[in-house]
Amino acid sequence: MTAATALALALACVSTVLTNLAYQREHDAAAALPVLSMRRPLHSLHLLLADRTWMLGFAMETSGFLLYAVALALAPLALVQSIEAGGIGVLAYVQARLGGRHLSRREVTGATLSVLGLAALAGSLAGASGSGSGGSTAGVLAWIGATAAVAVAIFTAGRRVLGAAVADGVAGGLLFSIGDISTKLATQGGARIGFVVTLVAGYALGTSLLQLGYQAGGALTVAGVATLLTNALPIAAGTIVLGEAVPGGALGVLRVVAFAAVCAGAVLLARDDPDAAR
Repeated sequence: MTAATALALALACVSTVLTNLAYQREHDAAAALPVLSMRRPLHSLHLLLADRTWMLGFAMETSGFLLYAVALALAPLALVQSIEAGGIGVLAYVQARLGGRHLSRREVTGATLSVLGLAALAGSLAGASGSGSGGSTAGVLAWIGATAAVAVAIFTAGRRVLGAAVADGVAGGLLFSIGDISTKLATQGGARIGFVVTLVAGYALGTSLLQLGYQAGGALTVAGVATLLTNALPIAAGTIVLGEAVPGGALGVLRVVAFAAVCAGAVLLARDDPDAAR
């Protein structure tokens, strides 16, 4: 493992801790505000910006993103994103501590799987992690367009089926994944700096949907579902669209197991908790 990769993984660890602490703060602040609505964006934005607790959470989330962007400039997308996926365990621990309650057996299992997934990922780092070919711009745009279309469909039609909290979390996570992929592309420089547009749009809309979800469900439900998709899709995109390789042999299997473990942990932790709803 190169020094650059080691630094990237350290930055990714700090980034995921900051981001998930921010999610909990933003949830507590948003849940205490008057009803937010996408139909009244300026009014909703004013309510959020006027709340000091929410602003502190947003500042922490922004700091986590900046560290994440540096990590992406130093290491492959799939590798950095795998570290970020373990943040769901951090969120579960923070919610239990701040809420003054014990984690359920399901939540403990989910957090444990996330941690074990990170340990398996660390073991797989003995193998090389190629930076990939960068993929074709047309392929990347098709991936981003399809992701955005699914996010719109979930937000407009999925709320009746999934419930507001889960639907907002799913749609927000899909949009965040667009921001994550765009961040990696923008760090490549050249003409791909233009992906800053989809970066800003993905993160801005994703953040808005999470705030709506926070008023309908717990932080672990909304941010948990979002984190699952935010990490799973960029990892897949890194391999499918950007051509990032995984190690061969046993180390390759170990990395796949690591990815499966953090995703399984996120699924268990993202189950809706009616008691946490507003």
